[in-house]
Amino acid sequence: MAQLPPGIRFITSFSRDQWYRAFIFSLTFLLYASFHLSRKPISIVKGELHKHCAASHEVEVDSYKEYAAQIQPVKKPFNASQCGWEPFDKSNYKQLLGALDYSFLCAYAVGMYLSGLIGERLPIRYYLTGGMLASGLFTAMFGLGYFYNVHNLWFYIMAQIANGLVQTTGWPSVVTCIGNWFGKGRRGLIMGVWNSHTSVGNILGSLIAAYWVSTCWGLSFVVPGVIVAVMGVVCFLFLIEHPKDVSCSCTPSSSSKTFLNGASRCRIQMPALNAKENGKPQDPEMQHLLTDSENCSMSLSSSTVATGEGRHGTSAISFLGALRIPGVVEFSLCLLFAKLVSYTFLFWLPLYITNVEHLDAKRAGDLSTLFDVGGIFESSKPDSAVPWRGGILAGLISDRLEKRASTCGMMLLLAAPTLYMFSAVSKMGLEATVVMLLISGALVNGPYALITTAVSADLGTHKSLKGNARALSTVTAIIDGTGSVGAALGPLLAGLISPSGWNNVFYMLMVADACALLLLLRLIQKELQCHADHTLFKEH
Repeated sequence: MAQLPPGIRFITSFSRDQWYRAFIFSLTFLLYASFHLSRKPISIVKGELHKHCAASHEVEVDSYKEYAAQIQPVKKPFNASQCGWEPFDKSNYKQLLGALDYSFLCAYAVGMYLSGLIGERLPIRYYLTGGMLASGLFTAMFGLGYFYNVHNLWFYIMAQIANGLVQTTGWPSVVTCIGNWFGKGRRGLIMGVWNSHTSVGNILGSLIAAYWVSTCWGLSFVVPGVIVAVMGVVCFLFLIEHPKDVSCSCTPSSSSKTFLNGASRCRIQMPALNAKENGKPQDPEMQHLLTDSENCSMSLSSSTVATGEGRHGTSAISFLGALRIPGVVEFSLCLLFAKLVSYTFLFWLPLYITNVEHLDAKRAGDLSTLFDVGGIFESSKPDSAVPWRGGILAGLISDRLEKRASTCGMMLLLAAPTLYMFSAVSKMGLEATVVMLLISGALVNGPYALITTAVSADLGTHKSLKGNARALSTVTAIIDGTGSVGAALGPLLAGLISPSGWNNVFYMLMVADACALLLLLRLIQKELQCHADHTLFKEH
């Protein structure tokens, strides 16, 4: 018999379940990357909505030929002044631009609390598809203001509010889906890799928006809007919510037995003690990440149950019930301050670079992507040249140490002085700005990525829930919704504080990082009292 070709051998080396998991991993990655892609244009376009009048002539001369060659059918609106786009061409432009950010993020924060409760009661595929189509519509709506010569502030604010509300359908849906398909043992690493969609989406959104910002900024919104809508159609056609929908096992394990109970499927693993006696390592996909006793020790003689119950087998958890899960309140408040810092960079970094480095909007947008590149290339694995993303490294460390709070605390401790260095060094020249963007992006994105993915999934499958997998959407929404309050406050405060000087904005960000660290101290103290081979939460 002839030997199989290498490509076929590679394909057959993976099981059907593994291929499905890889497909869902990639699909949800692309779906949420498109959400972030559509959020980035507003930060890129800010430098075009308000220009520095002294420098605007030089910028227009440089871009005029390109404008004439590529956008000939589009006439320059007569209300676009030399200082930008009315009404953002006045001296209070920072407050007006801050209002746009606040409108989106405040609506996102309010909607997120409701989204989880609604999402766990509806099919994820339909819920996410509807949200993506609506998000594409409202993202493009903002850009249509350019083509229809709209100069009413409320038009842009309403577009931001509507977009903020519909985008809340994304995060609880994709986290619930990825949590259904992947077990707990390697969740920190898996979700760290998966959460790089944030940086990938931000980078792509920056590059797409920057391509048109100096010539036809309306397309900086219309094109991302079309991309999100197209991905919504892809979601409707291909998203599989739960492994049982295609008769896949809930978690991969060769030593577990499958039992069917009505519409639900669960896998009961043999005691961990037997695994040790047989000399076989326990499958990390079946291990709990949460401790089962007050002294942080896990009973080795008790059976570990990983439920695969679907939405038909259990009732939805209440809002107050989710808040009573140990760790939810602390991590939610920590994320509030961590996301305040991250989203201030997301919405104001290009304008800061424009002011400090005196670059046009396109070049500032391109340079701002280095902050997200820093989120991808934070550090290298020991004895390896392979770079790890901030979230990946944080997930890897937290998986090895089994200490989520301590990992977040360490990165927050390093982030505060790094922000101070950024504010001082970035004024020394373009090269210094590039270096500090990479470092700051790594440290700021790490805790944010870990809390919104692995920690949310851990808490959403906590032991106290007794296998109620439907709670994951609500817990995720509570944590990210609380974080979104900080995401709304950060850009708003930046808009109010920046007229007094950018240094004051950085002081505000450092205080926020310090507050995030303080809120984790109780959990860090508990973790440090546990043995290194045990996980982080205690039952109360």
